[in-house]
Amino acid sequence: MANLKEIRSRITSVGSTMQITSAMKMVSAAKLKRAQDAVTQLRPYANKLRDILSNISSTLDASAGGELTVQREVKKILLVVVTSNRGLAGAFNSNIVKKTNSIISRAKDNGIEVELLTIGKKGFDLLKNQSKVYKNSSSIWDDLNFDEIAMISEELTQKFASGEFDQVRIVYNQFKNAATQIVMDEQYLPVQIQADEGEAVTSSVDYIFEPSKEQIVTDLIPQTLKTQLYKAILDSNAAEHGARMTAMHKATDNAEALQRELILQYNKERQAAITNEILEIVGGAEALGG
Repeated sequence: MANLKEIRSRITSVGSTMQITSAMKMVSAAKLKRAQDAVTQLRPYANKLRDILSNISSTLDASAGGELTVQREVKKILLVVVTSNRGLAGAFNSNIVKKTNSIISRAKDNGIEVELLTIGKKGFDLLKNQSKVYKNSSSIWDDLNFDEIAMISEELTQKFASGEFDQVRIVYNQFKNAATQIVMDEQYLPVQIQADEGEAVTSSVDYIFEPSKEQIVTDLIPQTLKTQLYKAILDSNAAEHGARMTAMHKATDNAEALQRELILQYNKERQAAITNEILEIVGGAEALGG
C-alpha cells in the first residue's frame, strides 16, 4: 500500500509538470501563428516565381539555365537536413532522421557518397555518426532571416557549380496544419527548369523579351533557389511549433488524467487509513470495557 506522503508528492509533481506543458503549449501556439503567417504569405510568391521560370524555359534547351541546370552522373550528394534546435516536439525530428537515414542507405547501396548540411542541433546530434557532416548551420534558428539563408543558398550553388557535389537535396517537414507535418525530399540542384511532359503552356502569346529569355532564366534561377530554401525553412519552422503545440497539448491532457487517478488513489488510501484508525479505537475501547 502506497504511503500517503508519497502520493501527495506525486500529485504535486504531476501538477507542476502540467503547468509547464500548458505554458509551453501556449507559447508554441503564439509562435505558430506568426510562423504560419510567414510561410503562407511566401508560398504564392515562390509558386509564381517557379511558374514564370517554367513558362519561359519551356521553349528553351535544358542547358539554357547555365551550369546550375547541368545534369551529370551522381557520385556525391549533399543533403540539407532541416530539424530543430529543441526537442519536446513529438515525432518532428525523428521523422526527418528516419527519412535521411533511408536516403543515405539507398545512396550507399548504389555506391554514392553522401554528405550532410544540418540546420538544427537535433539533426546534427542524431546524424553526425551516420554520414560526414559538411557543415552545421544550426545558428540560423537564433535569428531567422532571408539574408542568412541566401548566403547558404549561394554557398550551395558555388559548391555544385564547382563540381564538389553532383546533386543537392533538401529534407524537411512541410507545414500542413498544427497536427500534420509532411516529410519532404526535394531536389534543389541541379535545377529542373523544363515544364513537365504534357503540361500545357499557360499562355500561347508570342512575347518579345528584353533582355533575352536565356538571360531572364539565368537571372531567375538564383533568386528561385534562395526562395525555395527560405520557404523550406519557414515550412519547417511552422511545422515545429505545430508539432510542439500538439505534443504539449497531449502531455497536458495525460498529466491531468494521471493527476485525477492519483487524487482518487489518495482519497481511497486516506479513507482506508481513517477506517483502520476507527477500528483500532473501537477495539481498544472494547478491550478496556471488558
